[in-house]
Amino acid sequence: MSLKRLLQPQSIAVIGGGAWCTAVIAQSRAMGFAGTIWPVHPQAKDIGGLPAFTGLADLPSPPDASFIGINRHATIKTVEALSAMGAGGAVCFASGYAEARSEDASGDDLQARLIRAAGDMPILGPNCYGFINTLDGALLWPDQHGCTPVDRGVAILTQSSNIAINLTMQKRGLPIAYMVTCGNMAQTSQAQIAAELLDDPRVTAIGLHIEGFGDLRQWEALAAKAWARGVPLVALKVGASVQAQQATISHTASLAGSDAGATALLNRLGVPRLGGLPEFLETLKLLHVHGPLNGTGIASISCSGGEASLIADMALETDLHFPSLRKNQKESLRAALGPMVALSNPLDYHTYIWRDSELMGQAWSAMTGEGISMTLSVVDYPTTDPTDWSCATEAALIARRETGAPFAVVSSLPELMPAETAQKLIAGGVVPFQGLREALLAVQAAGSLRAPSGVPLCLAGDALSPQTLTEDKAKSALVAFGLSVPAGCVIRPGQDAAQELKSLKPPFAVKGLGLAHKSEQSAVRLQVSLQDVDRIAREIGTPKNLVEEMVPDAIAELLIGIVRDPAHGFVLTIGAGGVLTEVLKDTKSLLLPVAASDVRNALEHLSIAPILNGYRGKPAVDKDAITSAVLAIQAYVVENAHAISEVEVNPLLCTADAAVAVDALIRKS
Repeated sequence: MSLKRLLQPQSIAVIGGGAWCTAVIAQSRAMGFAGTIWPVHPQAKDIGGLPAFTGLADLPSPPDASFIGINRHATIKTVEALSAMGAGGAVCFASGYAEARSEDASGDDLQARLIRAAGDMPILGPNCYGFINTLDGALLWPDQHGCTPVDRGVAILTQSSNIAINLTMQKRGLPIAYMVTCGNMAQTSQAQIAAELLDDPRVTAIGLHIEGFGDLRQWEALAAKAWARGVPLVALKVGASVQAQQATISHTASLAGSDAGATALLNRLGVPRLGGLPEFLETLKLLHVHGPLNGTGIASISCSGGEASLIADMALETDLHFPSLRKNQKESLRAALGPMVALSNPLDYHTYIWRDSELMGQAWSAMTGEGISMTLSVVDYPTTDPTDWSCATEAALIARRETGAPFAVVSSLPELMPAETAQKLIAGGVVPFQGLREALLAVQAAGSLRAPSGVPLCLAGDALSPQTLTEDKAKSALVAFGLSVPAGCVIRPGQDAAQELKSLKPPFAVKGLGLAHKSEQSAVRLQVSLQDVDRIAREIGTPKNLVEEMVPDAIAELLIGIVRDPAHGFVLTIGAGGVLTEVLKDTKSLLLPVAASDVRNALEHLSIAPILNGYRGKPAVDKDAITSAVLAIQAYVVENAHAISEVEVNPLLCTADAAVAVDALIRKS
């Protein structure tokens, strides 16, 4: 199914006669659409100043793109007719389909009928505004927008038509090549649309405002294609999908959540995730002007110590850092600035050379080079007369022209970057950032782009009606895949414990079996002597008890959990374990399958990493043993993916030469 005819049409049919359809015609003509526009209405003589056709059969030829602005029931018949006549595609504006299922139970059925009616003809929506193609002046858009024709630019895709309208109104100098709304994505998904836009060489980057992912294989294919084409993707992910757990009885389920799965998926795809619309737009602007960055080192220059301190403090919230100035940089700066300026990064260059564009350019050029992925010049242009500070603009253009290094001018307040100045900077290859925080987040995102994982995700099965295995059975299942557990056995109250435990070494851990939260019910007793096992078992009061050898010399406790997430696959959580797991919330999440290197990288990024590496003279844990434990748990889940709801080991006791699972939970159908 190709979307090219729909998104790059030569002929447009506008079906319907309301204000929305009139607006589509008006917006197309205002954009300078060079193709043909055919209004279709059974009674109207003309619509939007153009003669109307009575029906689709009267059109000179099948339209490339059609805007269907009629009610939801009539839309289905019209889509069927367009598909039969060989039309290129359609935008289904009407609502009241699957998105309205809570108010109208027929919505799902109508959407299914719409998909069948479309057949092989691509449709956008239903419940969407359509698209704007500023490269070719082609659009099916029933409302205002702020786009202007461009020769090249970014593509933005969103399910929300209202957010799309707002984004077209941005005054940030960002050239938008395509704005595409996806609506319900009944037939054509966001990933499919983005993949199609990658074939247009005029698209410099793609921004994805994502509410839900849908087909994960399509997203894997999109990420691979984008990386191969050299077109960066960035995402603004919102919303939360429903977890499959029917009851949250593990720490993992409460910590991982669907949002952790979304973050892990985007990380796996190599797609940076932004948290808000301003930084989303600024990142796209950076990628349009310069493309991906090669690291996280930055330099800052300003004529105010206050601004230098502000950007340094704000960078603490990111992964960015300020490399120290090298000898040759200091020599160049001293030659340009004189002896009165303290040389550092961030640099307060004072105002000794203000209005001397050449000297300013020389100084700013010195703040580029090895280890610096982006140089930021902080400039807030006065609203009274922004041209009075044109020296700063010229200096930035000189630095970019002389060095070829990534360079940006950033206003600390978004409104203090004039549109004309932004356009001039972009033309010279300089990024005009609006807002310090937004600039830092954009640089961080552009420096974190990487190739997607080439290993397909492990997709989750239905896992209907999961049952919780007792701890002993859960451990037995995981031991078969290589997990280490303490030596132990199951006893019943009144049973001769001494006889059963004669091959084990005290002291023991005694735990009641069949309880979801043993610690909270005083059903876990530690450091129990052989003589006290019978008494403790009776006190716990469960029909069966698990008695195990204690694990000595533990350095750290970890949680290793895997939760079935229907939206993203299986979410692996690695973090600080034990009874304080949910208090510490020190975790990293990945999607299965993972490699040994992924596990080690996650361990290094935990807050407790110093403890794992050996803290204050204590030995380091055996990371190979931890990695083997994680991979053993993963192997069990992959083998049972059709049935697993969740698996958790908490704690995994980590010593200098072992990693032992002292508690385990499995829920499976």
